[in-house]
Amino acid sequence: METVLTSTSAINLSRKKLKQISLSDQCKAIILGSLLGDGSLKIFNKNARFFIRHSQIQEEYFLWKASALQEISPSVPSEKSGYSQNTKLLFQSRALPQLTEIHKITHDKNQLAIRRRWLNHLTPLSLAIWWLDDGSIISLGRKGVLCTDGFDEDSVKLLAHYLEVVWNVYTHVGPIQRDRKYGNYSQIYYRLWFGTEELKKFLRIILPYIPVQSMLRKTMLLYKDAKFQQRWISEMKLLNPQFSEQIDLILQSKHKLRE
Repeated sequence: METVLTSTSAINLSRKKLKQISLSDQCKAIILGSLLGDGSLKIFNKNARFFIRHSQIQEEYFLWKASALQEISPSVPSEKSGYSQNTKLLFQSRALPQLTEIHKITHDKNQLAIRRRWLNHLTPLSLAIWWLDDGSIISLGRKGVLCTDGFDEDSVKLLAHYLEVVWNVYTHVGPIQRDRKYGNYSQIYYRLWFGTEELKKFLRIILPYIPVQSMLRKTMLLYKDAKFQQRWISEMKLLNPQFSEQIDLILQSKHKLRE
């Protein structure tokens, strides 16, 4: 995955181009966030199509995305592929010149390229999509990680720098070794790791944009101290009041799993 550092003029030009693309702000925000997560843009013949693939257990989230992207949706419904627990939900847009323009800004030689010139166009909704696609709370519910396995080390460092400069969220770029059973070798990937306080700052940014209750679990920090736990629950409800009752239920289920 190539990382390209651009000049200020190139960044401003891309911002202008993105704003001029005749798609809604919500649609563009979802596409850009998904490109960092479970989405992709691919050129077919003349124009690009946008793809999203999710597992069956994320169906509510997937259906919300498909509905929010109706302006680029085909007339045929999304498809399912695979069987039983491996069933995948696939969204495929129409081939559109607007998507081709986004592809030109975000890709180099048909490969997604992490560049500040389009990262600067991400919104809180984009960050929420990125986290819901590839983020996880770890360390017994107190820290977090964004799985950026599809990007090289320089790209992940650029993403970390972007989060720190633009959103005031510090992440640590750290390697993880994952065994691949192809011959006898292992590959190192780089991920973004959040400490507790930085994760809280990040979650405060995205919580108002969590669209479905089933994904609230990805924002549920867990504390042994009841006072700290109640403070975080109160923050969640304040930032996303439409799911107040569901937040309490999710907390109960999380604690039952830990017992």
